[in-house]
Amino acid sequence: MSAVEAGSRRVPAWRGDFGRLWSAAVLSSFGDALRTAALPLLAVTLTDEPLLIASVTACGYLPWIVFGLLGGAVADRVDQRRAMWRVDALRGLLVAAFAVAVALGHASIGLLVVLAVALTTLQTLFDNAATALLPALVDRDALGSANARLMTGQRIAGGLLGGPVVPLLLTAGAAVPFAADAVTFLAAASLIASLPEAEADRKPRPAGSTLRREIAEGLRTLWRDSALRGLCAATALCNIGMGAQLAMLVVLVTDWLEAGPAGYAAAGAAFTLGSLAGGVVNSRLVARLGRLPSVLLAGAVQTALLVVMGTVRSLPVLVGALGVFGLLGMVWNVNTTTLMQERTPSGLLGRVSSAFRTLSFAGVPLGALLGGAVATAWGPHTPPLLTAAFFVLAVLALIPLRTVNVSVVEPDDGTTTTDVAP
Repeated sequence: MSAVEAGSRRVPAWRGDFGRLWSAAVLSSFGDALRTAALPLLAVTLTDEPLLIASVTACGYLPWIVFGLLGGAVADRVDQRRAMWRVDALRGLLVAAFAVAVALGHASIGLLVVLAVALTTLQTLFDNAATALLPALVDRDALGSANARLMTGQRIAGGLLGGPVVPLLLTAGAAVPFAADAVTFLAAASLIASLPEAEADRKPRPAGSTLRREIAEGLRTLWRDSALRGLCAATALCNIGMGAQLAMLVVLVTDWLEAGPAGYAAAGAAFTLGSLAGGVVNSRLVARLGRLPSVLLAGAVQTALLVVMGTVRSLPVLVGALGVFGLLGMVWNVNTTTLMQERTPSGLLGRVSSAFRTLSFAGVPLGALLGGAVATAWGPHTPPLLTAAFFVLAVLALIPLRTVNVSVVEPDDGTTTTDVAP
């Protein structure tokens, strides 16, 4: 493990193991942004059917629901470092093959769907392995800072750098963004492969143990632990609301505010810049308030901002609200992830994180459908108000956890504590 003192808190060292993991994550996020931005542009050249175009995006979520729990169970069985670099190498080869198909004129909607499903299926193993590996690379006191640096770097690479580069790359050919994505995957794989092999912290599996039973053990751990259950429920409720917010934001801006594409771009930029600011201020906020109170504050203020978005008909107000909303969203994401890592025994971290993610992602498409329904029934300004209602429920789910000690016992007995703090 590596961490350095920074005042009264511990932060991960940029050099060494964490630095290589951070670099790999940022490279992959940059490549993902290139591919994510280029896929819809390629899809509209292949078909004018909106449902077919939307299916490419939808298939990017489906593997999380189908394979997410399996990916977590596998991540707890294998060497996480080895699994991650092999997955990234395979993803790099798949995207490189797709780039060749595009260059030769063999692209089709069916091929785009297959690529989306394959990459996200592999991502279920990669992301759960990464969540389980991070506590082995940094000291426990540095987990919050490590998560903040990872998420901020990924947001910079994906939100600020990747998207704007795509139009430039497309001038060189439709296959170029995908070729660049393949390079980032392979570079990330080499960085992860250079990490030292960590001593396994996994007990031998009992006789008769199966993936099904191990998945069930992860789900039981999540359900029986009051802190983990509350965090998961709150995140799932937020994601239902965010599905509505994200799906209908373009309608809110272009229809209700009549701000056009430029207004929509300004709204997206404000959210991204706010997220970056959240990664910077998070450690100071946690040092002052504590980790769980910071999450509660973020959720409460975000609820108020959503009400403003749905009631004040002004683009500058929306842009400002989204900037603060993005800042607090980063605070929420960093600290809920860190709390989950701190609370879960290391031998179960892959399975618990996969259950956490699967339940959370399942709410996004539901929220998108609800957002479309309320916008159709009551107007384009109503989805933010629907999202606010789900955020209220999320905050209420977290309030009972204020008296719960979120520390975790050592994994030698395979259980966690639910002690009440004095």
